[in-house]
Amino acid sequence: MTGLYSAEAPPAAPGANPAYYIAAALMFGLLTTGWMRNDTDARREAAESHHITLYGPEGVYCAWPSLVRAANGDLLVLFSRTEEHLGPDGAILSVRSTDNGITWLSPDTVFDTAIDDRESGLTVLRDGTILAHVWSTCHTRASYAALPPESYEQSMLARWSMHVSGERYLSACSRQGAWHIISHDDGKSWSTPLPGKDAVHGGIQLHDGSLLIASYREEKRSIGVYHSVHPESVHTRLATIAGAPSDGVRLGEPHILQLRSGRIIMMIRATAVPYDDTDPRCVLWESYSDDSGRTWVPPFATGLWGFPPHLLLLSDGSVLCTYGHRREPFGQRACISNDGVTWDPSSEVVLRDDAPNGDLGYPASVELDSLRILTVYYQPEVPAGTVQMMHPPDPGRRKPGILGTIWTRPGHNRK
Repeated sequence: MTGLYSAEAPPAAPGANPAYYIAAALMFGLLTTGWMRNDTDARREAAESHHITLYGPEGVYCAWPSLVRAANGDLLVLFSRTEEHLGPDGAILSVRSTDNGITWLSPDTVFDTAIDDRESGLTVLRDGTILAHVWSTCHTRASYAALPPESYEQSMLARWSMHVSGERYLSACSRQGAWHIISHDDGKSWSTPLPGKDAVHGGIQLHDGSLLIASYREEKRSIGVYHSVHPESVHTRLATIAGAPSDGVRLGEPHILQLRSGRIIMMIRATAVPYDDTDPRCVLWESYSDDSGRTWVPPFATGLWGFPPHLLLLSDGSVLCTYGHRREPFGQRACISNDGVTWDPSSEVVLRDDAPNGDLGYPASVELDSLRILTVYYQPEVPAGTVQMMHPPDPGRRKPGILGTIWTRPGHNRK
């Protein structure tokens, strides 16, 4: 095993879809500075909170974190570091805290191929094994040419187009798709990659010891639920969850959680079609299964606005869902449900509302103790009220970093 995967010619991922998965409208929607404001509903602040920086040097773009507690007690965060949101050659890095989130060590490189390694959801097994679910994208001249005119400066797009046309990059495009890598030492070193399934925040180990993953990138407007006996075994499809009943919404980026009762819940991002991050229809959807993932109730809207979701079973048995808020006021949100199925948007907790634009989110959480929660996410670390030029994005702006909020649930003040 090695700490960094950077082989030159692994086998192609079975079923990897070579089509470029981000429509041209994505860039416009994601980088909009926002024109809608949703201040009509009262939202609660955390009882106590303070913000921290895990990693965020100037000049680099860091995003899409995943967070777990390793078997040795360390907090481990994986994320992507690149030049911009659609840069051609991101790498997966990790940072860790050995003191329950007080300080964070310098990053290690976990997975770095010639193409764009973007996502790295984490699954922790009861024996301490950690799986990282990586998605790699091969960008092309055509995909960059299809972006809206103000997506990036033309000189940047020309440079990227030249880069993705190089022999080394093109020879690595067989790697596009989903992979997983395995660590048996709390995320300090990782195996060579195996074909896998995408899982933006990882999967779960069921009560019977087997593994379950909800995946969407290689599906046809649906979500696939996959089962495996152990980390190295082949994934078997258990179920397919159909998309939203409306043609104007596409479901994706699911996350699953098993409750103490055995029920498995799935929270799902809704994306408006055509793409618009500020659309009122971008509420989280949910489904659940009472037979270990074989059958699921039809997805239903929860009323929680934001995306994508991360689920955490709290020590008192309640369920925390965290998600980004890509319309004004931009930031990070959280909501807690007693049963994981019924949600009250009026009890939503505002973790951050000070981001300059909608280039943010993907929060993930762990409990630090019986009172405090750490939620990590990506957004620019700038003072409230900062204006950033985003059409196209200013290359010299403060780009997003990996930030965090340590907070206490409303009504749970520390004594």
